[in-house]
Amino acid sequence: MVDALERFAPLPLQESYDNAGLQVGLTEAEVSGALLCLDVTEAVVDEAIARGCNLIVAHHPLIFHKLSSITGADYVQRCVAKAIKNDIAILAMHTNMDNAVGGVNYRIADKLGLSDVETIECRSMDINGEKIPYGSVVMGIEEKPLSAQEFIQKVKSIFNVDCVQANQLLKRKIQKVAICGGAGSFALQTAIDHGADAFITGEMHYHEFFGHEQEIQIVVIGHYQSEQFTNEIFRDIINRECPEVECLLTKTNTNPILYL
Repeated sequence: MVDALERFAPLPLQESYDNAGLQVGLTEAEVSGALLCLDVTEAVVDEAIARGCNLIVAHHPLIFHKLSSITGADYVQRCVAKAIKNDIAILAMHTNMDNAVGGVNYRIADKLGLSDVETIECRSMDINGEKIPYGSVVMGIEEKPLSAQEFIQKVKSIFNVDCVQANQLLKRKIQKVAICGGAGSFALQTAIDHGADAFITGEMHYHEFFGHEQEIQIVVIGHYQSEQFTNEIFRDIINRECPEVECLLTKTNTNPILYL
């Protein structure tokens, strides 16, 4: 099953700073059930135990930085200890899934109903003799151009967002939409260079909003909100490649940010 996920989003596609892949457990372990989530928290590990899953597939790596000890001093150490104690393996599919064709950004575009979706600034990597295309930004087309207000309301509704961060509302209609889920501010200039009318991402810094008035509509919806449907990608791959494995979408909301 791990192989099926990694065929879809090969680990070499991850960024140099990342730590995707199997983080806890053994590759050859027989999977009794897979719990699919965005983040691994103690509540998620407890949910896996309660629902009879011995594999957690997450988007964000639980172990991102080197662990020098496992003493229960923080939630990462406690999750690792609890997972090992209960024979639960943990797999992370992070920036390799962001960069894969059909990955995180494609799922966002699909939820928005965009057409002609493609990776922009597409690169390729030779993996086992095969050239694999990849990239961290996609662009698609709104078949019916929308005003900035209409477009933002559509995004809020689909992603269940109470509020978005946006720059000055664009006066022209929005048709070409660039997407980079998560912390995607680095992709803003790419979106502009490719003629996007709007750019959707999960988070951006204050000063990055300046200077783009009437150039592009920036729509920042929150990191968790932008990537919340990633577990559906895991489910679809596993159902297609390993139909005998029971897949469960987590019921735990792991967003650490409260909107008050």
